[in-house]
Amino acid sequence: MNAHVLDLSVTTQGPAYPPSEIMDKDGNFVTIGRINRAGEDGNVSAAWGSALVAQDSPLPPFGAHAPYRILRELTGDDDDMELYTLPLPLPCNNYPMLFAPEQRPDAHEVVRPSHPLHEVPIPDLREADGPRRRDPITLGQWRRARGQVEVTVTEGGTAAEFEFWFTGLIPDSVYTVMSLRQKDLDPAGPTRPGPLGIPNAFYADRGGAGHYQARLPDPFPEPDRPGANRVINVVVLWMSYQQNYGGAIGHFGLGGDIHAQLKLTGPSFQELITRS
Repeated sequence: MNAHVLDLSVTTQGPAYPPSEIMDKDGNFVTIGRINRAGEDGNVSAAWGSALVAQDSPLPPFGAHAPYRILRELTGDDDDMELYTLPLPLPCNNYPMLFAPEQRPDAHEVVRPSHPLHEVPIPDLREADGPRRRDPITLGQWRRARGQVEVTVTEGGTAAEFEFWFTGLIPDSVYTVMSLRQKDLDPAGPTRPGPLGIPNAFYADRGGAGHYQARLPDPFPEPDRPGANRVINVVVLWMSYQQNYGGAIGHFGLGGDIHAQLKLTGPSFQELITRS
């Protein structure tokens, strides 16, 4: 068998827009990921970092990049910063994708405010059913997450097993895992990001530990195979509405109801090959 073990990195970011899937109380993006900055040559650089990014940052067409309007860099002094969801419609968003076309074809029309992560209104909640009470979720708590994934191509070469181990997650929470494929962010015709396995949910225990396994058929086809759409990244999502969505990664995505907390910092798995 051909196994690879990779460390996941803390993030708050999916694609480059919106700049983050987490906000502060003032509506600024709390961005841990690739920070778009103006380069000396006039181009845009996107090195991994962490910064507080203004909601009114320039928004280029999907597939293009512009420098973020950076308010300041994030430091350890920001550990007590309380974290919030993004409002709906999503601000600074150019991703032309319905994440749950059967469940929520009207997703782009929904209007909701930003909520503190610990106070997101759970759908159909009844006090008699015992909702867990949370203290405010802070940036310091968010940054404590750690994760590792082992990917094994099966002996027949037709599938791959993904196994994850986690520590430092938000305790007593529902998480999901999604795959990012090569064409999901293709400006010429993006594909819809999907779950990494179905069901793709796991539960972080009271100590913030978790474990997840999935098996995908032929996730790493030869890049030049007609129709190939390789898995190039995996993303671990904190679910602010504490539910998963079947064959969709979320109803609204990108900070509305899913929040990337761990992922690989760039395209990966290039050395792995599967066949149909």
